[in-house]
Amino acid sequence: MCFTASGGPAQLNVVADLTIANTVSDLIQGDVREHLPLERIPLQGDVLGLGTTTSVDNGELSFLLENASTSAIWRCVAHDGSIVKLSSGDGSGHFPYVCFTRDATSLRRPVAIESLGPSENTALQTLVAEAIAQGQRSGTLEAAPIYGVRMLTNWHELVITVASKLCMGQQRRNMTVATSEAGASRDGQSIYDMLQHYRLSSQPPESTNDAIRYLGSKMHWDCCGFFDTEPELGRVTVPQPGAHLHLHGCSTDLSFGGHLHHEHASTRLKQLERLWLYPLQSLRALGSDMAIEKISYDDEILRFRVVNAGEMDVSDVGVVVVINDRFSSRRYIRIPWLNAGESEEFSLSLPLPSGRQLITVIADPEEIVIEAENRKNNNRIDLQIQNP
Repeated sequence: MCFTASGGPAQLNVVADLTIANTVSDLIQGDVREHLPLERIPLQGDVLGLGTTTSVDNGELSFLLENASTSAIWRCVAHDGSIVKLSSGDGSGHFPYVCFTRDATSLRRPVAIESLGPSENTALQTLVAEAIAQGQRSGTLEAAPIYGVRMLTNWHELVITVASKLCMGQQRRNMTVATSEAGASRDGQSIYDMLQHYRLSSQPPESTNDAIRYLGSKMHWDCCGFFDTEPELGRVTVPQPGAHLHLHGCSTDLSFGGHLHHEHASTRLKQLERLWLYPLQSLRALGSDMAIEKISYDDEILRFRVVNAGEMDVSDVGVVVVINDRFSSRRYIRIPWLNAGESEEFSLSLPLPSGRQLITVIADPEEIVIEAENRKNNNRIDLQIQNP
């Protein structure tokens, strides 16, 4: 099976067990300007995934099996914990972070729950780690860098979180160039401390001053996520030692959904009812690549093309025109949106004095688009002219 890119670049037509558009590390650095549209995620078969929606309609993404032949993506809403099924073309399907598998039906490895021992009040990550270890010892589960996880769970009490803003970690990005009091105070916080929290339990909390909003007694959850053997890489989990399991889900009656805060002190498992593991051997990371092409100057008009040569759509990206390295007198253009594989032509009135002139055009001069170093060489183009 190949991923189809619906008008995007050919690089997406690559078979991989898991595709990652940006990473969790990218997301928590703040202000992600790259997006993968819903239309480019194939949902035929058993497709596992999770992600985060845009700042316009903040929330988490949960990938659930709809039936034997298709999967569906549900958006978990930040302000009340409810869920909405996403459909292509409904305007809410552009994701700054999302990871998803191909049809993983052939990789599904059911786990004999009874072999794990009692699951009540046991940490969910411990149960998944034991299931992986047992499978490898018995030879029924291949070693893999990342395992997909599907499970049905029943809870005594469950705390979930839902992303309420995407620039929650912007201070972390600033710390690479400067420090501030705000940055120091927030840097030690868990990323989940900054999100909207909700509590589910069979009875409302006794204290009316509970800081976590109570949603109700929907204790049966359908969950999907990933177990990363190297969480420090920040691919599909928070980049912290020991943070192997990242899990999203929805209550089975489709009332609520979000990130399962399985490590929260109040979360208590009642029963792990079903567990499927998927050994994901091949990983595909999608990247961005902004470029400037076809520059020319004639009759006081500068012409050039801005190209999105990467694999994700980009938003709110700047382009500057600089004459003779005088950045203080630059001309600035902002592009609201540019789809992957597409380009935009610009013509700019640019009267110049007589003599030799250097015209420089730079895409994304602030370097807000996340690009690999070897893809940044084409962001800038110089044109030497001799003006009459």
